[in-house]
Amino acid sequence: MSADLPNDGEIKLVMAVVRPDKLSEVKRALADVGAPSLTVTNVSGRGSQPATKSQWRGEEYTVDLHQKVKVECVVADVPAEDVADAIADAARTGDPGDGKVFVLPVDDAVQVRTGKTGRDAV
Repeated sequence: MSADLPNDGEIKLVMAVVRPDKLSEVKRALADVGAPSLTVTNVSGRGSQPATKSQWRGEEYTVDLHQKVKVECVVADVPAEDVADAIADAARTGDPGDGKVFVLPVDDAVQVRTGKTGRDAV
């Protein structure tokens, strides 16, 4: 593959776990860099965000799994670094629990409807 192509001609998966209230900003940022296709999943997790104590019906409990959204974006024609930077910039609040962004290689892709494979499927 040519080094002239984004991601050195490779397909990349940019996966991020962010605060749910930052999702609309993340979607806007992805559209701005030319990567509007995404998958969003509601998830819970624990990281650097501190646990909180709450009460319900007089019983105290600890919340250490916080609600997040996982955003996945597969790119071939857009640089994965641009996508990762756009997500990080849009999701940043400066407080613990802002999330993480991961960039992973994708070995292959198949578009179910057409049967296209590789970069053509993305």
